[in-house]
Amino acid sequence: MRMLLHVCCGPCACFPVKRLRELGHELVGYFYNPNIHPYKEFARRLDTAREFAGKTGLDLVVDPEYNLEDYLARSLAAGGDRCRACYGLRLRRAARYAAGHGFDCFTTTLLVSPYQKHETIREVAGEIAAAEGVPFCYIDFRPGWPEGVQLSKDLELYRQPYCGCIFSERDRYYKPRKEDGRPCQQVSTPSAKP
Repeated sequence: MRMLLHVCCGPCACFPVKRLRELGHELVGYFYNPNIHPYKEFARRLDTAREFAGKTGLDLVVDPEYNLEDYLARSLAAGGDRCRACYGLRLRRAARYAAGHGFDCFTTTLLVSPYQKHETIREVAGEIAAAEGVPFCYIDFRPGWPEGVQLSKDLELYRQPYCGCIFSERDRYYKPRKEDGRPCQQVSTPSAKP
């Protein structure tokens, strides 16, 4: 099967590419990730995706647009459901590319991460697949997560410490404290009205 693989980053691509090739699929990678912030991090992850592609012989299509404003507007409007908006933005672009270039289906390296919302990805991608007329191939790559981490280390790829969006970067590093110095229980994200 000729499959378009949305690539969120080089390290996350390691296991899915290996597994999909073992299954006999003809793969082309597709990099579109305007959620990655700041731009220097975006550029570093794009360089790493290209490095991974070069080291593994993966054809990689790079969508050159960095639509940060569109991503932020959608994410803020979605409030607590910002991951759904982010998945939708990126996977719709991948599905349109797949449909327009004769691919049999599309999938995403997001499915390797134990930190991503798999049911949300599956649901959003299914809706997009129906709308765009190209099937979504759901494969739970999470059992290969440890192997993918090791493969990325063996390839000496840059491994990022957060998913990419400004919100996950905040959640990773910002630990709010009360006036008395004790940690707060929860960080709330204000939602913007559409």
